[in-house]
Amino acid sequence: MDLWAAARLWGPPGLLLTWALHLALCLRSAQTSVPPSRDYCVLGAGPAGLQMAYFLQRAGRDYAVFERAPRPGSFFTRYPRHRQLISINKRHTGKANAEFNLRHDWNSLLSHDPRLLFRHYSRAYFPDAGDMVRYLGDFAQRLGLHVLYNTTITHVTLHKARQAWNGHYFILTDQMGHTHQCSVLLVATGLSVPNQVDFPGSEYVEGYESVSVDPEDFEGQNVLILGRGNSAFETAENILGVTNFIHMLSRSRVRLSWATHYVGDLRAINNGLLDTYQLKSLDGLLESDLTDLAIVKDREGKFHVTLKFFLEEGNPSADADAVTLPQDDNDNFAMRVAYDRVIRCLGWNFDFSIFNKSLRLSSGGKFSKKYPLIKASYESKGSRGLFVLGTASHSVDYRKSAGGFIHGFRYTVRAVHRLLEHRHHGVAWPSTELPTSQLTSAIVRRVNEASGLYQMFSVLADVILLKENAMAFEYLEEFPVQMLAQLETITGRKARHGLFVVNMEYGRNFSGPDKDVFFYDRSVGHTEDAWQSNFLHPVVYYYRHLPTEQEVRFRPAGWALPRPTAIHHVVEDFLTDWTAPVGHILPLRRFLENCLDTDLRSFYAESCFLFALTHQKLPPFCQQGYLRAQGLVGTESLRRHGVESGLLRDYTTADRLHEDGARRPLGSSRAPGPPVRPPESNKEEL
Repeated sequence: MDLWAAARLWGPPGLLLTWALHLALCLRSAQTSVPPSRDYCVLGAGPAGLQMAYFLQRAGRDYAVFERAPRPGSFFTRYPRHRQLISINKRHTGKANAEFNLRHDWNSLLSHDPRLLFRHYSRAYFPDAGDMVRYLGDFAQRLGLHVLYNTTITHVTLHKARQAWNGHYFILTDQMGHTHQCSVLLVATGLSVPNQVDFPGSEYVEGYESVSVDPEDFEGQNVLILGRGNSAFETAENILGVTNFIHMLSRSRVRLSWATHYVGDLRAINNGLLDTYQLKSLDGLLESDLTDLAIVKDREGKFHVTLKFFLEEGNPSADADAVTLPQDDNDNFAMRVAYDRVIRCLGWNFDFSIFNKSLRLSSGGKFSKKYPLIKASYESKGSRGLFVLGTASHSVDYRKSAGGFIHGFRYTVRAVHRLLEHRHHGVAWPSTELPTSQLTSAIVRRVNEASGLYQMFSVLADVILLKENAMAFEYLEEFPVQMLAQLETITGRKARHGLFVVNMEYGRNFSGPDKDVFFYDRSVGHTEDAWQSNFLHPVVYYYRHLPTEQEVRFRPAGWALPRPTAIHHVVEDFLTDWTAPVGHILPLRRFLENCLDTDLRSFYAESCFLFALTHQKLPPFCQQGYLRAQGLVGTESLRRHGVESGLLRDYTTADRLHEDGARRPLGSSRAPGPPVRPPESNKEEL
C-alpha cells in the first residue's frame, strides 16, 4: 500500500502520520546515502588508462574510467605542439610473428583485435599526433570500454573502512560535486604540469605549451631556448630556417638517444640544430644552471641574460640599461647578445593538486616533483591499493628502460593487472607448465619473440619455476624483477625447487659520458666472451632458492638482480636473432644442464632403453616418455634384439616383413612418438 492510499484509509490523523513517516524515511535515506561504488577507478583515458580498462573488461571486473575531455587521448590533441610523434611506426619487419612485430611497433596498445594495430592508422614512420587521437578513440569505442567523458575529478581522498579490500575506500569528487567510491585507484593521468624554474625575469619567458608554432612569427629574430630535451629541439627544428640564430641553454649536456640507449633522450629526427652548431652556422648550445641566471628587458623590448647576484646587488626591477651585465666585466661573455624571444621547454611534472594529503602520494625523494613515489610493483608507497600507470610511473625505470612510453608501459600495465587479479580475485599469475625437456626451446622462443622482455629490459623478466626433481617447470612471463623476493605472494605460484630468471640486458659499458658508442671493437662474437656483450642480449640467472628482500635491495651495483648461483650470457647478435645452433643454443643448453644436473638433449627410444640399462638417472625426455606408461616406440633393431634374446616371439616371417616393407612406407606401422633414427644417430642432439 502506498502512502496516499494509507492517508485515505486513515483519514486526517492518518495523513499526519503518513507525512511524518515520509519525512523520517527521507532523512534516513540522506544520512545513509553512499556514493556509487566500484571495484576499480581509472583516472585518465590516455593510452595507459585505456590499456588498463581493456584488461579489466576482459576479466569481467567492475570498473570505470574518468576522463575530463569529451574523447580519449586529450593530451595528443595539443601535444607535441608541432604534431609529429617520435614513437616509431614500423609497419614492415619481414616477420609474420605478431609478438615479434610489436617489438618495433611503439604506438599500438595490447588487445585481441588485430584491427587495433597502429599500422592501420598511419603509414608514416613518425606519425602525426592526430592519428594517435583517432586510434585511441577507436580503441575505446570498438572494445566498448567504460569511460565517463567530460568528468573532471577535482579531489581524491580516503575513507577508512574495515570491510574494504585495502582497509579504505578512495572517494573521488568530480566538477559537479558528485562523489564516486572505489576499492582500487589506478592513476593514469600522465605528466601535465609544465616544469618551470623561478628566477628573476622568468615572467618574460614564453612556455612550450603556449608559444606560437608558426615559423613566420620568428622571422629574423634572435631566440634563446631554455631546455635540452626533445621539446626544446622540436621547437628549434620548427624555426631553424627563419631565425637569425638560436641559442639553447640548459644545466645538463645534450644526451643523444642513440648514445644512451634511452628513448627519452634527444632523437635523431630533432637534432638539426646540432649540425648547425658543429658546422659553425651561428646556432649554439650552452650549459649553465638556470637558477643562477636572470633576464632583464631593455627599452627596446629585447632581453639580456645576466647573473642573479648582479640584480641582488642593485634594483631587481631595473631595466637592462641600469643593471650590470656579465659582458661589462667579461667582453667575450657567450650570451652578450640581446634576444627577441626566450622560450621555456623544460618538460612536465605530475599534477599532485587533486590528491588529499591523506593519500601520501608523494613523500619526497629524487622524483618528488616530477613523479609520484611508487614501489617497483607500481603501487604507491603511501596508500595501499593506489597504483600509478603509464608515463607517471616512469620513476621505476627512469633513464633505464621504456616504462615512460607506450611501447613500454603497455606491458607494465599488464603486470599490474595480473598482480590485482591474484590479490583481489584469487587468479594466479598466468603460467605454462611444460616438461623439462622443453626448457631450452621455451627460453629460445621467448628471447627471440617476446616484446615485453625486449622493450622493458632489466625491468620485466620471465621467471621459470622448477618442479620437484626438475621433471617439469612453470613459465611466468614479464614479472617485475625488483619484486622477485615477493614472487610467491604476488603470483600465487611456489618457488620451492629453484628458479631461472630470463632477463634482457645491455652490457655495462654500452653507454656513458665521454664514451664512443661506435668504437671499432664494440661487438662481441665469440661465445666464451658473451659476458662482455655490449648490445642488448639475454641473460639467464639461476637461483637454488628464491632471493630475499634484503638480497634484492642490496644487490651488487649495476646488477639488475641479486648475485645468482649461476649466470649465463647469450652472446649478443647483430640481427638480435638468438637461434644459432652452435653460437647460441648449445651453450645455453649446457648451462641449463649444469644447473639441473641432467641431460636436456632430445633422446630417442633406443637411447632411452640403453640409458635405462646403464644409468640410475634418466634424461627428462625418457622420464616423460616410455617410463610414464606411454609405451616404448618400436624400432626394427629393438624388435630383433627382443626376438634374439627370447623376450619376444617372432610372429612374422621374413617374407611377410619383406612384403610389408615393399607396400608400406617406412615407419607407417609405428606407434606415435618421437621420430626414430638409426642406432648410429645416438650422438649429441642440439
